[in-house]
Amino acid sequence: TGVQTCALPIYILAHIQRGDCYEMNFCTEFTANATIENPINYFQELCKISPNPFSAFYKVRDAYAFCASPERFIQRTRNKIISQPIKGTAKRNLIDATEDEKIKTALVQNPKERSENVMIVDLVRNDLSKIATVGSVKVRELMCVYTFPHVHHLISTIEADVEKHTHFTEILNASFPMGSMTGAPKKRVMELTEQYESSPRGLFSGTIGYITPEGDFDFNVVIRTVFYRADKKQLTCKVGSGITIHSNPEKEYEECEAKIEAIRNIPVS
Repeated sequence: TGVQTCALPIYILAHIQRGDCYEMNFCTEFTANATIENPINYFQELCKISPNPFSAFYKVRDAYAFCASPERFIQRTRNKIISQPIKGTAKRNLIDATEDEKIKTALVQNPKERSENVMIVDLVRNDLSKIATVGSVKVRELMCVYTFPHVHHLISTIEADVEKHTHFTEILNASFPMGSMTGAPKKRVMELTEQYESSPRGLFSGTIGYITPEGDFDFNVVIRTVFYRADKKQLTCKVGSGITIHSNPEKEYEECEAKIEAIRNIPVS
């Protein structure tokens, strides 16, 4: 069940109209009472239903995260770092391939989705410039359509060079939290997030990844994730959409429903 309504973005739109912010990622929480007898099986079912490149299984005592994320937060390979924010979503037509292609075209041409993506690209460019070598920040891809099992996304790729001695914590301090899950400007939208969202995000919209002994790393964005508390027998899933001046609250809620549709089909056993 959703514990928030699509009316709340109206208040966020008022903040945008006043100039408090330009874009805010507003998240809705869905909860259910259930018992997962075999967490590994549940995660494997999630990966079958919604295979994604940045999936992860996470467990700390009685707390689990089953993550089927399509989004990369940040990756380092030697002196090169890249970030790939997702902004722009359209539900696929899995029955008619011709209609599915039309949906992709409409997504690329949608003014609201394009402005949403560009704003976050600018934010990420600014973040990376804090630790990048001068003149190295570049947009490798701008608003490219990536197709996933249930949705199409607009993804941009921003890259930069860093000095060899630049530490992981410096890069994280400059770029976290990721712009795609906050909005612009970051500080103000995080204040609004705390004000309007019904519960703390916790690990959701954070990151899971790895660091190699050589100092390379790859981290995802924790979205499309089911959180399970075995001690409370409770499932939680949060999902969000980007609110801009062009947003329609009902459409934003429909986008959230499309993102969570696959997760709802996973059998709990």
